[in-house]
Amino acid sequence: MDSKYKSSSYRNLYIIVFIIVIISELIGIKKFSVGPGSVVLLPMLYAVIIGLVITPGILGKRIAALKSMISDEVMEIAGMLVMLSLLPLGVKYGTLVGPNIVKVVQAGPAFLLQELGNLGTVFIGLPLAMALGLRREAVGATVSICREPTLGVIGERYGINSPEGTGVLGTYMMGTVLGTIFFGLLGSFAVNTGIHPYALAMASGMGSGSMMTAASSSLAETVPAMRDTILAYAATSNMLTGVTGLYSVVFIALPMSNWLYKKWEPFFARKDAAEGSVKDVK
Repeated sequence: MDSKYKSSSYRNLYIIVFIIVIISELIGIKKFSVGPGSVVLLPMLYAVIIGLVITPGILGKRIAALKSMISDEVMEIAGMLVMLSLLPLGVKYGTLVGPNIVKVVQAGPAFLLQELGNLGTVFIGLPLAMALGLRREAVGATVSICREPTLGVIGERYGINSPEGTGVLGTYMMGTVLGTIFFGLLGSFAVNTGIHPYALAMASGMGSGSMMTAASSSLAETVPAMRDTILAYAATSNMLTGVTGLYSVVFIALPMSNWLYKKWEPFFARKDAAEGSVKDVK
């Protein structure tokens, strides 16, 4: 722990985290139906929302007790501890490779090549994010769907307080708050596109346990005759993504994002300059 921070700040942070965990676990898992599908809300979602609401930018500036507990120093420490808490998870994903290498090979090329689909976030998301005004934040935000392994990679490479870290945290938070709901509904309605349910089941395993559960459970409810196979395909796909996703980000997605950023950056810089000139004339 850094000695420049007060011990009272660490104490306040641990107390706040403990209270948030207790409240979130007491609420528990909630599941409800939406049309033909279902939505699953997990304690992690409640924890994120509570954590956001009590920050100094929202309730913290209105409630004196929160303001005294959650100072800027506490917020800074929390950012550092996010990276610390991700280290065991990164080790866990790394150790998945050896024991599961036989399963990876046996899963066949369809399961292995599906990881390339995650690169769509780079090709589609990066220019879109830059068009919306993001710059280096776009690299972190679009390098993948930004689950915990990607947080670790970006945090280690650039620092979690860097523009890239801000981007990856933004996508992570949006995925945590809205991802489970979105994929729960998508799993219900995607079967109407005509795509085979087994292909949709494989697509459900995108590296997030909560999103995979929401998507595959909804899909299985929509096609109950294929329920067992759908859940098995989704679990296998999710496991493979956990194994290969980290390396895909490190060796393919991140270098490609930086390369594309360099290609797109001059275009958007000229666009920003032109818009600035028009505003100056007005």
